[in-house]
Amino acid sequence: MYELFIVLYLLVALALIVLVLIQHGKGADMGASFGAGGSATIFGSSGTGNFLTRTTTVLATLFFALSLLLGNLSTDRVKAVDEWQDLSVPVDTKAADAVEEKKPASDIPVGN
Repeated sequence: MYELFIVLYLLVALALIVLVLIQHGKGADMGASFGAGGSATIFGSSGTGNFLTRTTTVLATLFFALSLLLGNLSTDRVKAVDEWQDLSVPVDTKAADAVEEKKPASDIPVGN
């Protein structure tokens, strides 16, 4: 179920990116005054603005809801820990005992 939400989340994110890039900016109507704008479209007389705005709103709401849902689902997941996560050096008991039995440095005679 979690994997299904991840795939849906990815698809919604990509669709949202595409819709935002397709939309016209505020300065896009400037070209219409120079004769570059004819807006006879299949989306109706209001043009693509209303359709794209509504679709973007729905996708953004879905993206936000999926983000909350995935965040909630991922808090219960336990991450698998492998041997590379713990890079501490294992203690060799024989070597540790040998270190403990050594004399302190002040008891070692200096060769003169």
